Amino acid sequence: MTFSFSFNGIRKPFLFCEDEGRKESVFAPVSRNLLTLPGMPGAHLESTDTLVRVIQQPVFFQGIDDDELSNMEEELAEWLLTEKPAPLIFDKRPNRTYYAVVDGSFDIEEALHIGQGIITFVCPDPYKYGEEKTDPFPEGGIITNSGSAETPPVINLEVTQKVTFAMVQKGVEDYMLIGEPTEVTVTPVDTRTLLLSEDGSTIDTWLAATSEMGNSEGTIGYDGSGITAPSYGAGSSYHGPFVYKEVPLTGDFEIELRGQILSGIKETGRFGFSLFDEQLRNIGMMLAVDNSIYLERKDAEGRVGPYIGDNVNYAISHSNYRFEWENFPAYLRLRRVGDTFEFYVARVLGDGTHMNPLTRLWTTVNDAHRGRLKYIGIFIEKHGSTPSPHTNRIDYIRAYGLSQATIDQTPYIAYPGDVITFNHETREILINGIDRTDLKAFGARYFMLNNGKNLLTLLPQGAFNASVTFKERFK
Repeated sequence: MTFSFSFNGIRKPFLFCEDEGRKESVFAPVSRNLLTLPGMPGAHLESTDTLVRVIQQPVFFQGIDDDELSNMEEELAEWLLTEKPAPLIFDKRPNRTYYAVVDGSFDIEEALHIGQGIITFVCPDPYKYGEEKTDPFPEGGIITNSGSAETPPVINLEVTQKVTFAMVQKGVEDYMLIGEPTEVTVTPVDTRTLLLSEDGSTIDTWLAATSEMGNSEGTIGYDGSGITAPSYGAGSSYHGPFVYKEVPLTGDFEIELRGQILSGIKETGRFGFSLFDEQLRNIGMMLAVDNSIYLERKDAEGRVGPYIGDNVNYAISHSNYRFEWENFPAYLRLRRVGDTFEFYVARVLGDGTHMNPLTRLWTTVNDAHRGRLKYIGIFIEKHGSTPSPHTNRIDYIRAYGLSQATIDQTPYIAYPGDVITFNHETREILINGIDRTDLKAFGARYFMLNNGKNLLTLLPQGAFNASVTFKERFK
């Protein structure tokens, strides 16, 4: 009976494996480091190193015509020669995954011409993995790892009440902690006050932008998923609906917006927010944009003050944030504390992970940029007569007033609806997909789940809906 394998998620119908001649260690190879002492029989075992796993797999090819050989060489090279380890699954062990690269000595041309060869897979991570599993955080705290080796967990905490800290402890000594537990004499405080939250369901209460803010064309709408532009109106430059809302006067603030622009060749579009003070002076702006009719290209922009020229007062622009993407699910955030503006942009994956993040700081010396925030505007636009993008939508916008905790106060670090992630595999701490390793407490460390039973404790109790995700590892 013939069998094959998948590598990097791909199978080839003309490639098959042979059992005879296959070489692989039964378990991840180890090297013992021994210390010998004069006069002592044998040696002391000082330590053990786990080495890379090497798999030598004989293969043969069937159903390839001579005319197809040259094309097959390129096809196999593109498939097998990866920059990073990729998942490798053999048909005979479909419930085990290796992470491997192909040894560069494999001669694809020769193997195709003689119809057989030996592919050498090198596994820098020598372990085999089972399927990924996600378990709710158990009431008794016992998580069972049925693998034969320890494995790193990913712990997700959906916040259900305001917290000043979050801690997961394994056993007695290992723990991960962010924030600070409050003492009885210390008062927890909100350093963020919600000023505005809009997901489109009340967008009809927003007003069309005034002439001092900018032009508003077309109509704003809500499609059940977010804020859209049913009509962009007309114009030779960027045009579309631009609406605003008043918020309580605020000195220090944070604005976050999430949206999506999906556009192809010939299509243009952009969305974002613009901020104004009591005198209707423009404090700052951020946007995501497709501004090319020739390329599937996306940029982000972040500016202090009004537009006074290309690349003037821009902390983020095409010069530091430009990618060849068809789809840009964007997260934009602007924070001002004192005279310092912090701009942040990232591409958001389906699981909430932030990719391609960029943070830039700008300290202003201009009084016109120091005004208190009073009006928040949002816009969804396209350029001239270009076709409308497939998707040009704002999922939500939120605004917060910021304050500083005093020395005798402890700030909340997460609020209901936030998601805290302790990723012990990638050694990351995230809140809503954003890196918050800065909150990691002294002494806290990433840990592994031992094989067998692990006792985990979650604090503060009752503050999270938690889950634990991991892959069982096998030697």
